[in-house]
Amino acid sequence: MKIALVHDYLTQRGGAERVFELLCKHFPDADLYTSVHDRQNTIDLGDRLVHTTFLQKIPATRKYFRLFAPFYYSAFNALNLQQYDLILSSSASFAKGVQKRSDAVHICFCHNITRFLWDTNTYLREYGAYSFLKPLIEIVFQRMRQQDIFYAQSPDYYIANSTTVAKRIQETYKKDAVVVNYPIDDCRFSFSDQKDDYCLVSSRHLSYKRLDIIVDAFNSLDLPLLITGEGPETKQLQARARPNIQFLGHVSDRDRCKLMSKAKFVIVAALEDYGLVPIEANASGTPVIAYGAGGVMDTQISELTGILFEQQTAESLKNAIIKAQKVDWDYAKIREHAISNFSELVFFRKVDQIVEEIFASRGIKK
Repeated sequence: MKIALVHDYLTQRGGAERVFELLCKHFPDADLYTSVHDRQNTIDLGDRLVHTTFLQKIPATRKYFRLFAPFYYSAFNALNLQQYDLILSSSASFAKGVQKRSDAVHICFCHNITRFLWDTNTYLREYGAYSFLKPLIEIVFQRMRQQDIFYAQSPDYYIANSTTVAKRIQETYKKDAVVVNYPIDDCRFSFSDQKDDYCLVSSRHLSYKRLDIIVDAFNSLDLPLLITGEGPETKQLQARARPNIQFLGHVSDRDRCKLMSKAKFVIVAALEDYGLVPIEANASGTPVIAYGAGGVMDTQISELTGILFEQQTAESLKNAIIKAQKVDWDYAKIREHAISNFSELVFFRKVDQIVEEIFASRGIKK
């Protein structure tokens, strides 16, 4: 059986890319496809060949890949995947639109519906430099929403990373989705029951991540906070922060894992579609303090693995931090919950079962 793995674009290293990396490891003989590949700034795929689209020939796409959004569906539609029996797309936007043979199977691992099209105001807040183009952008996006719904019908089956995303897929694309919570690479994360006094934020510095309320809460509490990552909001956040808050910038995977294992708490204030950071923290034996909506509702258990706060405000977060400090945390149980529910082994056992059932229902031999 010939298998193709397809991802939106390999130009960064985020949660979606980490999931694609795991799919590549699990299917070592599969052929890899994406729209644009920037080898220096994304996941390490070793010496495996990554097939790209015509967009790869335009140098600017690697740095300004978001600006080429109107062309991605055409690029994916132009890929010739007729030789493949099984296509697994990893998509939060365009890769779901690839075309296949009529008797082939396309399963989409959907990280979210296309966010910039269906939550445009939030998206434009992150890229304020382009806000003056909003009237033109809205005209383009109206056309692209029609395309998005059209190409969303291409996959035969959807696997959603959370119940939140499954609901969005049904509401927007009118497609059912099976929920399989995405895994972490649990071998990367080391357990420690000896915690230091700092709290940790591991995030890109984007507006929807709501690092502003985290900074405000820790300014008020005067507790030590370490913030990793970079982004458009970095300078603004640095100007807002008091001396108890340190910005570490980009850190290596090794240093990030060490920081997680020794942190007192990992803080997440975003409304995440799913969110791997809370699970990575738990796999390190570290409790999470997170905004109680979205993907964390699938992964966190209050007062066992973390504390959930109800409103995206500094005051609500402050109250959660104070509450978390009073809990007698069992760090070993926190890690056990993560490994038992969100390991690669658990994830691929479910995925393989779904694939087997799909092929059996179609009378296809693998």
